[in-house]
Amino acid sequence: MVTLPARRNIIEATERRGPAIEPREIKQVGDAGLDITWGDGVTSSYKAADLRRACPCAQCVNEWTGQRVLKPEAVSEELTITDISVVGRYALNFRWSDGHETGIYSFRYLREFADEVPESRSSTEG
Repeated sequence: MVTLPARRNIIEATERRGPAIEPREIKQVGDAGLDITWGDGVTSSYKAADLRRACPCAQCVNEWTGQRVLKPEAVSEELTITDISVVGRYALNFRWSDGHETGIYSFRYLREFADEVPESRSSTEG
């Protein structure tokens, strides 16, 4: 049986769909930045080093335990984005200046990451 608080968390997690996780515009900013304007009007700004540290791939996160393997200090603040590809209609893939390129960042993951890191949430269109 699911208790009320757990059920509420499940509902909140599954309600984030539609415009909130559909990008309207994806724009690389310089060599080390990314802006995504979401369908709900919120613009999230990301730094390359922060995204690289949050890479969800199996090289960076243990597939069995979910424990992060990539050490944050191993990623230089000088890291840049050398290429961005759209994966289907659901994600982005980055090629980083350190040669890493296996992470698939779903739009849901990117939006949740922005919501967890307050400085990445920059504005809401009015």
